[in-house]
Amino acid sequence: MRALSIWAIGSIMFLGQACNQNQKSKNQNSGHMNKSEKAEHYTFQLSDKVTREKVKFKNRYGITLSGDLYVPKNKSNVSLPAIVISGPFGAVKEQSSGLYANQMAERGFVALAFDPSYTGESRGEPRNIASSDINTEDFSAGVDYVGTLPYIDRNKIGIIGICGFGGFALNAAAVDKRIKAVATISMYDIPRVASKGYYDKVTLDQRTKMLEQISEQRWKDAETGKTSYGNCPNPDTLKGDEPEFVKDYFDYYKTKRGYHERSINSNGAWTITSAFSLMNMPILTYIKEISPRPVLIIAGENAHSRYFSEDIYKAAADPKEIMIIPNCVHVDLYDKLDKIPFDKLETFFKQHLK
Repeated sequence: MRALSIWAIGSIMFLGQACNQNQKSKNQNSGHMNKSEKAEHYTFQLSDKVTREKVKFKNRYGITLSGDLYVPKNKSNVSLPAIVISGPFGAVKEQSSGLYANQMAERGFVALAFDPSYTGESRGEPRNIASSDINTEDFSAGVDYVGTLPYIDRNKIGIIGICGFGGFALNAAAVDKRIKAVATISMYDIPRVASKGYYDKVTLDQRTKMLEQISEQRWKDAETGKTSYGNCPNPDTLKGDEPEFVKDYFDYYKTKRGYHERSINSNGAWTITSAFSLMNMPILTYIKEISPRPVLIIAGENAHSRYFSEDIYKAAADPKEIMIIPNCVHVDLYDKLDKIPFDKLETFFKQHLK
């Protein structure tokens, strides 16, 4: 467990030296695509049963968010249910969330995949900041948007959160009563792991030292007037002795399988001070208040993150359901169509968005 905690501090806390230009250049080239291909690059094929449209909308803080709206081509005149989707943490809508939106639109839902504030094509300066509050609000802003579309039934809106945005989705569902059902995939509680490390192994002394480092970084940023960035979450190459979950992340984010130029996990870095609010603002205090609206929690049997899903399942009130996918690791549920239980997701949302 000690090694796991060290990786949590290194990769989730966003601490470290700024990425140098050579490292950044290598990251930009690791997708093996030219600039024009990257601009509209998606890591999955658009279904011939679905249309995709780029959209923009604002959250409560005035930040303009960028999304892709997926609509069934055989859309009838009947008002449709909608699903708002985001994640994984540090990813963009052209990756996993778009894949999920594409699949759910095939099944008759209007689906919005969006880039969170400060990331991807969404606005917000400086870039690559995470926030317990703002990233929760981003889901509600997505609900605002789809609920104003003339062909959407406002009483039939659900959300899906993948990886770290599973936690933010649960938090949004607890506070925003317009959300009628919520599902999480390979769920992470980002504030919990940022503050306590994996399996809550970070001591008070370690937490204090991390916060001292971040606090000192604020002086440096204030003095220079520039935002400093940490190390890129995923290395360009592996040594071979990394934990398996680090190798899994590499296999998704740093290869053609899931690489995207705008993805922080593929090609960028978080601000060093990004963990400031995450470490101080837990997001799942009111998890029980999602009830009586339903929660579906999906996790891989062999996922390093499985315990987050199991803990949330215990903490949530009924109606709730947990589904453990056999022989599956965390990132398998990002894009492997033979493992992601889309039939279950379809059944769940059709049952509860009616």
